[in-house]
Amino acid sequence: MTYKYAINHYLRNKLKKSDAIKKLSEFDKQGRYIFTMSDFAKIFFDDTNRSLRAGISRLIDDGFLIRVANGIFIYALAQSKGSDTLELIAKTIRRGEYNYVSLESALSEYGIISQIPVGRLTIMTTGRSGEYKTPFGTIEFTHTKRDRLDILENTMKTDRSLRFATKNTALRDLKRVGRNTHLIAEEA
Repeated sequence: MTYKYAINHYLRNKLKKSDAIKKLSEFDKQGRYIFTMSDFAKIFFDDTNRSLRAGISRLIDDGFLIRVANGIFIYALAQSKGSDTLELIAKTIRRGEYNYVSLESALSEYGIISQIPVGRLTIMTTGRSGEYKTPFGTIEFTHTKRDRLDILENTMKTDRSLRFATKNTALRDLKRVGRNTHLIAEEA
């Protein structure tokens, strides 16, 4: 590799990185800081999977992106990160599905169970079940066969990123899943 080629290669990659950071900062100003690989392909107009992956890897290595799950990334310098980051990650993981906070997470907020799940978010989803350990906490998805209308009628839209189960819905979900029912306070 010649010196001139190495300099040009470095400058070309440096320019791409600065363009990427500029774009990510623009999205951050709009409150968006969580992305999928397909989001990046659209944002950076890159249809060559290999070069996109290499660019993402460089941004991770340089500390500009954090990989939170397979194919999901957070812009590390985001100013718009808030307390709902874990919910936004969950929403991104199960994009296109109906998702709502329920089970132990909802019941602890209602004061119905005695323990508060720390660093763990329990979500009902029309997508598949699964558990994701992220740098921001663990997300547990539990599949529900409830139809979309039932979900909309038995959850509420709040100022959160995800819909939130009503008290009765969260109790129903916990009983249906059949776990931690011993944590339910007697007065509930």
